[in-house]
Amino acid sequence: MTNPTNRQIGIPCVMMRGGTSRGPFFLASDLPALPAERDALLLSVMGAGNDLGIDGIGGGNPLTSKAAIVGPATRPGADVDYLFAQVRVQEGVVDTSPNCGNMLAAVGPFAIESGLVPAVDGVTVVRIHNVNTGKLIEARIQTPGGQVVYEGEAVIDGVPGTAAPIHLSFLDAAGANTGRLLPTGAPADLIGGIEVSCIDAAIPVMLVRAADLGKTGHEPTDSYRADRAFMARLEALRIEAGRRMGFHNTAGMVIPKPVLLAPPTRGGTLSVRYFMPHDCHRALAITGAVATATACTIPGTVAAALVGRFNMPGDVTFEHPAGQLTVRLEAGAGHSTLTTAAPIASILRTARRLFEGTVFARPPAPPQAALAA
Repeated sequence: MTNPTNRQIGIPCVMMRGGTSRGPFFLASDLPALPAERDALLLSVMGAGNDLGIDGIGGGNPLTSKAAIVGPATRPGADVDYLFAQVRVQEGVVDTSPNCGNMLAAVGPFAIESGLVPAVDGVTVVRIHNVNTGKLIEARIQTPGGQVVYEGEAVIDGVPGTAAPIHLSFLDAAGANTGRLLPTGAPADLIGGIEVSCIDAAIPVMLVRAADLGKTGHEPTDSYRADRAFMARLEALRIEAGRRMGFHNTAGMVIPKPVLLAPPTRGGTLSVRYFMPHDCHRALAITGAVATATACTIPGTVAAALVGRFNMPGDVTFEHPAGQLTVRLEAGAGHSTLTTAAPIASILRTARRLFEGTVFARPPAPPQAALAA
């Protein structure tokens, strides 16, 4: 996208909350096709170069420094494509390696209201192709009278008030980035004497008992970041786990995500602390919940050892810093590693359209040759 007049670049945009995340939603046709040009615009829009995103619309937190790009489907069986972008404003990096299940909750409503998917009276099913992972997710959107509604009685922890329910089903979550449910070939591995489980279902994660790292797994979120020795140790484990999972530059990626596990204290199945990866999530990522719940069904994993025998269909309820999140698991015909097939995971989310209009990006810097002239 060129801008010979050196004026700001206006891009149609809808700001939406999806689950416990928030960010701008764009039609793919409104952004450059070349990834480098697209990412440069996203960095400008979100305010790269400042940890608060002060010169853009980024929210100063990884949960609010996200973007969604939606367009017509490019694979059979899907209604739309969804590319998720984690914009790391401080480092000036756009990472499209992971998926985001919370932002995913808003993709269906956005697609319907953008004219990409026709609504039906009652509930409209939108099959979403996540371009990041190549996986299909089915979203069920409330559309009485053929119109998206956002008000309703559903409640999710981490978001105030109530809203219309959105049901997400991850139809084949296994091997989202590595092609294998168990990327190392085993349900558990020892790294530096610490037992971890490397799971790839919706997103690659490294599961570890909080107690093995000197934590209870119930600490306030900010306390983890303040413990520099702990964060350094967790990052070292993550990097080695990523190497074993087949990632060659884990230090420069946001995957795999580290997840601390602990026994529940509020009637749930497990207590979790999910990292993004360098800060503790204030609730729980949907993709992380899918991966961790899937691990509960695989004998020999760190999660299964804490949970005990799990029979499907069944629910896994995670206690997280903002409340609880439940994942429904049913037997599915996903990819298999060893003798284990990934289940179909379903989660209740909500979303809301916050504002729409035009967001402005700074013009690209002129070529060096032009400056010299």
